[in-house]
Amino acid sequence: MARGLLVLGLAVGVPVLLPATPAAAHNSLTGSDPKNGARVATAPKRIELRFLASPAPATTKITVTGPDNAPAAGGAPTFAGNRVSVPFTPGAAGLYIVAYRIGSADGHPVSGEVRFTLTTGTAAAPPSTTAAPTSAAPGTPTAAPATSAASPTPAADEVDDDGGTGWLWAVGAAVVLVALGAGLLLRRRSARG
Repeated sequence: MARGLLVLGLAVGVPVLLPATPAAAHNSLTGSDPKNGARVATAPKRIELRFLASPAPATTKITVTGPDNAPAAGGAPTFAGNRVSVPFTPGAAGLYIVAYRIGSADGHPVSGEVRFTLTTGTAAAPPSTTAAPTSAAPGTPTAAPATSAASPTPAADEVDDDGGTGWLWAVGAAVVLVALGAGLLLRRRSARG
């Protein structure tokens, strides 16, 4: 009888572990710098996204937009293992959205976004559609347009890998509950017999 209950406990516990295998084929975001929802006063030089598995450069697309949907990515992303960094060109203070789309090992694309708020920013430049004509004589040097010389420093490097381990805790808790239930049934059966 005890052997039957042990088999029953294993039959219930093993399927709880099986769904974790296909889910591991899906890549997912495990952390970012700045963190999702962060409020930062000093603009980082780069935005870093950390994933469960190494994303393929060919199937990865990352965009950064600031207030009024102004582009804020300062160049192409760079890849280092499971980390992807994008140069950040800060603009006005406000909400910045880092949108990503990456491929998974099973072929399904995974997309999401990280949002953070820059509490200080550069002055907004007036929009210009054409270059302003100059009245300087040929050969006379002209002044370069003024640009904001803000010197952003990177935000503190934070290790935030909490997103990828949550399912491990859930599976562990389910296995413990199944084992406790099987033990309780075994104890009741042995008390009757």
